[in-house]
Amino acid sequence: MKDTFSRRGFLRTGAAAAALTAVPLSSSAFRATSAKGAKEPIRLGLASYTFRNFSRAQMIGFMKELSISDLNAKDAKDHLPMDPQGESQALADYAAAGIKLHAAGAIYFSKDDDDDIRSKFEYCKRAGIPVIVAGDPAPNVLPRIEKFVKEYDIRLAIHNHGPEDKIWHSPLDVLKAVGHMDARMGCCIDVGHTVRAGTDVVQAIHAAGPRLFNMHMKDLTDFHEKDSQVAVGDGKMPVREIFEALQEIRYPGYVDLEYEVHGDDPMPGVTKSYAYMRGVLAGMK
Repeated sequence: MKDTFSRRGFLRTGAAAAALTAVPLSSSAFRATSAKGAKEPIRLGLASYTFRNFSRAQMIGFMKELSISDLNAKDAKDHLPMDPQGESQALADYAAAGIKLHAAGAIYFSKDDDDDIRSKFEYCKRAGIPVIVAGDPAPNVLPRIEKFVKEYDIRLAIHNHGPEDKIWHSPLDVLKAVGHMDARMGCCIDVGHTVRAGTDVVQAIHAAGPRLFNMHMKDLTDFHEKDSQVAVGDGKMPVREIFEALQEIRYPGYVDLEYEVHGDDPMPGVTKSYAYMRGVLAGMK
């Protein structure tokens, strides 16, 4: 696929085009207000896993089309290579495109080993990334990881993966494990996996409070079926209630779209998802 994209090719459906033009795309951050005054902004970002089948250059082109400039980068394709030289080139490309990296992951900590853990913190330190989204750290490894969290002052956000996850089904499982640890040990709430685990996602946000460091947004038509993922707004996810809960806890992080279906042609669903979320946020003013 070419690395350049036309607006006509991008707006593939009339519905998506109408949704996009309904809300200004000038910024990925929106500030909603209420009678009580100004609220924390809800900042929309992108999980690079969404474009796992596309190169970094292609993803940058997509992000420009989407007016999204904040990225949760993963070592998928060439999005953010683990090797220092490849990482340096990726960072230069993102800087040139005006894209900022606010998180990395999911990163997996499969070894209870200082050298392995340090290499992943160094990876994020080189990129100036303040949050590691951790995939599957074993509970017995958390004290060792905590040591590096303190040394590097990089927050760890454990990502729950629903019923299939052997350990971290729900954000509540994460909170039980890290509640007594350093305040920089927390969670990344994946809303889709959370509801499939039978957990109320709005209640989970309130339970996490200051230990919530990242959000992965998606939508499902069936909260019991992993394969029912659709564009945000086409399913049952309580998106407005999620945004309101984030404002109530004064969440300072990003809501990253992680669109995991239609990997070879994600843009129609991605476009529709951002248009819907921007519409919800505009309606909260």
